[in-house]
Amino acid sequence: MKELLRRYAAYTIWANQKLFDCIRDLPEEQLDREIISSFSSIRKTMLHMWDAEAIWWQRLKLEERVLRPSDDFSGDLSELVKRSVRQSQIWRDWVDAATEAQLQHVFAYQNTKKEQFKQPVFEMLVHIANHGTYHRGQLVTMLRQLGVEKIPQTDIIVFFRKK
Repeated sequence: MKELLRRYAAYTIWANQKLFDCIRDLPEEQLDREIISSFSSIRKTMLHMWDAEAIWWQRLKLEERVLRPSDDFSGDLSELVKRSVRQSQIWRDWVDAATEAQLQHVFAYQNTKKEQFKQPVFEMLVHIANHGTYHRGQLVTMLRQLGVEKIPQTDIIVFFRKK
């Protein structure tokens, strides 16, 4: 199981970087253009992706007060990409160092609605990878709506083929 989780963590970094590199080429205006989706713009979707990984990290670390990093973020797109990728690298490094017991450990947390849950860590890690894939798909759709034609393939099979 650990090897699969390591691959998911590496894949998340690879796929985000490929898509974020494409997004970097957009004019600033297009980053904030309102597009109907879960989040109303490319920038807001990217901020949510970063927030989600950071929130899960804080939950795993049993932080008493979980914060969304985007609440205090005022940087540009380059800084957003840098911080988002760094959060993914923190996850990858943690998985690399994790023991089987740490992956199986059941931890308690509360969601944003203050509901209490208990999950094994490995299920949370699978969720993080899946969540990123879901929102990268939304970003691709948003890019297409903006007329972007050259969008990198980020399917996991493409990542596996490169290994």
